Amino acid sequence: MKKKNNYFIPTKYIFAALAALCIVMMFASYTTGFAGETLGKMSGYVFVPFEMGINNIGGWIREKKDNLADLTVAQAKNEELQAQVDELIMENSRLMQSQYRLQEFEELYALDQGYEQFNKVAANIIATDSGNWFNTFVIDKGKNDGIEADMNVIAGSGLVGIVTKSGDNWAQVRSVIDDMSNVSAQVLSTSDLCFVKGDLQLMDQGLIRIEELKDPNDLAIQGEKIVTSHVSDKYHEGILIGYLNEVSLDSNNLTKSGTITPAVDFEHLHMVLVITDLKQTVEES
Repeated sequence: MKKKNNYFIPTKYIFAALAALCIVMMFASYTTGFAGETLGKMSGYVFVPFEMGINNIGGWIREKKDNLADLTVAQAKNEELQAQVDELIMENSRLMQSQYRLQEFEELYALDQGYEQFNKVAANIIATDSGNWFNTFVIDKGKNDGIEADMNVIAGSGLVGIVTKSGDNWAQVRSVIDDMSNVSAQVLSTSDLCFVKGDLQLMDQGLIRIEELKDPNDLAIQGEKIVTSHVSDKYHEGILIGYLNEVSLDSNNLTKSGTITPAVDFEHLHMVLVITDLKQTVEES
């Protein structure tokens, strides 16, 4: 078997040849100028496109860097503007809340003037049962503020309910829409007696039940004011409960039943007035 011949030129000889070639070309360029012109052309063909490519890449990198810097500035500006927008939204919410609170204060003041014969304490609602309606809730005033059980509670345009129990700095209120509530009432224009009974299912329609209305002359019409009666043992007389919606004759042909629209928005209560005069105390005095 024949041995394969490998022809290999050492690297040092290649470098030496290239170095000699460079020296010869430099000398020729110095003495004749011909090689210099030739080398210049060769450099133009070889190095100029390479340099242009490097410049283009460098320009592209600088452009991307500038774009990235602009994007960073834009993002920072956007975050600053978003922070300002968030602050304005919060400020607007605070202003709207203050406006609502002012409206509540104005309503309570008007209500206070409407029942100026009674002593009252303003209170905030701090807790309520689960659900959409304020059928029972807790206020932030109690025995330390002179609040006791059976004191009447008002808000909006009329009667909310009655205090059922109180602690040193809290009290529980049962409103007239609660299923356990039963208020002796009367038609304001005729003094015909009736009972207003709580019904949470009916309250979903924005109404309260009225029963045992004595209206022998059929004078009770839609829109009539229904107020607390003089025969109630706990509620002061004449506090507005609501407005007559509709009534129909009962099966006994003696009384009527129906519904009334409450004078109070039992879905959006925040503040109330507690009448600190018990009915028995007022009657005795």
